[in-house]
Amino acid sequence: MDAAVSEIAAAIGDASRARMLYCLMDGHARTSTELAIVAEVSASTASVHLNRLKSARLVKVFAQGKHRYYSLENRHVAAALEALSVLAGGAAKRFVPNTPSRLRAARTCYDHAAGTLGVALHDRMHEMGWVSNTYEINPGGEKALAALGVDVGAAKASRRRFAYACLDWSERRPHLGGALGAAVSGVLLKRKCVVQDLDSRALSMTATGRREMKARFGVEG
Repeated sequence: MDAAVSEIAAAIGDASRARMLYCLMDGHARTSTELAIVAEVSASTASVHLNRLKSARLVKVFAQGKHRYYSLENRHVAAALEALSVLAGGAAKRFVPNTPSRLRAARTCYDHAAGTLGVALHDRMHEMGWVSNTYEINPGGEKALAALGVDVGAAKASRRRFAYACLDWSERRPHLGGALGAAVSGVLLKRKCVVQDLDSRALSMTATGRREMKARFGVEG
């Protein structure tokens, strides 16, 4: 185990590779050429870096025609990167966010909502009693989310963890992770409550989204 952890840490430890990994945190797959630009390295160097990340099982590659697209290996890699972001922020007596405002307001954390919006949704679901402290959902919460279009049954049947607190790196408070968090975020995107930037993790709240958040969660957009 110690050797495996050391290998993963060394793979993440290079600044260019770290930039590649954090670029992929928005859930979009990218080519080696695109990632080379992000990492500010040559195409040949990017290829070496991506092979290192692939051998450490941090990224996976999908071939389509003559193109090869890279993405994070799985949600566990995203969770590890989010946790490292918290550590990188350092300890302070009073936390003052310095995250760019658009990313702090709302963004993706792999496949679930993060930032101020994600934390607010997490808190309101607890305040309204929909989700318990052990992240089990009650019938009232299941009914309310179903009205929004969230398939809670499918989230429960998923092979992944149903719901948990994912520590938010910009807010230093939890947002909702797991299958339920992904399902809620998926519905927000499908219903155009939020729209995702094409080239970043940022999410923008729409007028529809502000109305829905206020009416269903009591959250001001």
